[in-house]
Amino acid sequence: MRTPSTGREIILEAVAGETYVDRDTGEELEVVARLLPLAPSPSNLPWAVENLRVCNWCDQFAPRDLNDCPTCGRRMTPIPADAGQTPASQTAPVAAAEPAPATPAPTDPTPPAAG
Repeated sequence: MRTPSTGREIILEAVAGETYVDRDTGEELEVVARLLPLAPSPSNLPWAVENLRVCNWCDQFAPRDLNDCPTCGRRMTPIPADAGQTPASQTAPVAAAEPAPATPAPTDPTPPAAG
């Protein structure tokens, strides 16, 4: 929902037939979008980037906790046990960066005269 004069937007679960007003301006909020619920899924994970992987058969996104792709129905390859995690033994220590040497500015911006 959006306040017409300020453009401020809020997301809320609205009830049909109710009128909602902005708490700062007192203006009536206008509906600008509707969120649709997701279809039922066998996954227990929320639909977020960190919980998705790509099916090796149809190249569509699928939740990480499923074995079978919800799009094509085929069995996906297993996720490696260390996927997305880097063991501490493999991380290199970060060295402190030294400041770059300053380059001297040119003293005379005019080019030398030809001879």
